[in-house]
Amino acid sequence: MKQNRLLEDPVRSVFLSYLLPSVSATLVTSIYILADTMMIGRGIGSVGIAALNILLPLYSTFFGFGMMCGIGGSVLFGFSRGKGNEREARGYFTTGLLMALVFAVLTLTLCNVFFDPLLRLLGVTPAMREHAVAYGRVLVTASPMCVMSSFLQAFVRNDGAPKLAMAGVISGGVTNVILDYVFIFIMKWGMGGAMLATATGTTLTVLILSSHFFSKENHLKPLWNVSLKKVLEILGNGLASFILEVSNGFVTFLFNRQLLAYVGDLGVVVYGIISNTALVVTSISNGMAQAVQPLLSANYGAGKRDRVRQGLGLGIRVALAAGLIFTASGFFFPTQLAYLFLEPTEEILSMAVPAIRLYFLAFLVSEWNIMCSTYFQSVVQPRRSLTITLLRGVVLNTALVMVLPVILGVNGIWLVVTVSEFITAAVAFLFIRRETH
Repeated sequence: MKQNRLLEDPVRSVFLSYLLPSVSATLVTSIYILADTMMIGRGIGSVGIAALNILLPLYSTFFGFGMMCGIGGSVLFGFSRGKGNEREARGYFTTGLLMALVFAVLTLTLCNVFFDPLLRLLGVTPAMREHAVAYGRVLVTASPMCVMSSFLQAFVRNDGAPKLAMAGVISGGVTNVILDYVFIFIMKWGMGGAMLATATGTTLTVLILSSHFFSKENHLKPLWNVSLKKVLEILGNGLASFILEVSNGFVTFLFNRQLLAYVGDLGVVVYGIISNTALVVTSISNGMAQAVQPLLSANYGAGKRDRVRQGLGLGIRVALAAGLIFTASGFFFPTQLAYLFLEPTEEILSMAVPAIRLYFLAFLVSEWNIMCSTYFQSVVQPRRSLTITLLRGVVLNTALVMVLPVILGVNGIWLVVTVSEFITAAVAFLFIRRETH
């Protein structure tokens, strides 16, 4: 019944029915980190924010592994069901599940064994070390839950249960916020308490999402139709999602390194404010893209190209409107954004205000880029999806973060993402133009 709705109901109503649950789910995921940042800023101070920001690449990587298996597998799951091939669909679910479990074990094992080298690689300074160790140890221990949370969100949503996905993530997010306050301000457990709150919320999300397996409308039933071909297909189709998620952490890593070199710990604190605000924006953007993805995958599999084009057009219009709102919020309210996280000194504020304005220009086109990448992923064109994601997430940011600061100083660092997104937007436009003409 729900699969028929994706193929037959008006495109607009299908998209809107998925929009709120999808955005809510991705938004609340970002609130895990946002709540930690606000509570840490108020309860521990700016050094705690700097330590948290240093560790964000690890957090993004754990969720990225889950997204690679979840989005990569669920797109193929929806595509196969659109063609009416239930056996093939169940095979993709089983393969994706096994892959996610393998990544969960690997992250837990390797990150514990190489914990201290990881901290050095990420750039933890002596001033941050105590806070980083306390937060990082709990984060690494909870890494399997991070992997399984993002994996299950993708498959449950694609199996026609977006409201359950929303309920699971919101429940976990609310739990995280409440426990953040309890563990930091009442129990005085510091950074370890902040991450313990996040780990508890994530575990609750996994438990709620797992309840879908006991539903009468569940189609996520393991079937030993596993092959190396399916593994490679899931990796190929999910790599863009992995890079999209991990690129946030990778960019954070590069920015932290450059900011420490140019302006020291103060720059990392300011970037902590920006990156956490940007995390919310990116989560909303991903939610909008994920709202249209099941519609695109199912109808592409069923050969209904007109509905695919309608879904893409609707998604792009919503994404561009949201991008304009995000950019305006950063341009007109940079001071208020800084005060969300801590009581900034004059020195922090003088750096944060222009930095936020320069960085937020990127949101004029970043939503377009995310939507285009998701479109090509949904219609099983992973190379174009991967090209867009690599450009905006790795290639351009890596080059520009080294070049622009040499020319423009610290303002060059704040402009890196904006320049990267605009160049990528031009490439995505060419891809879409060739596809639709």
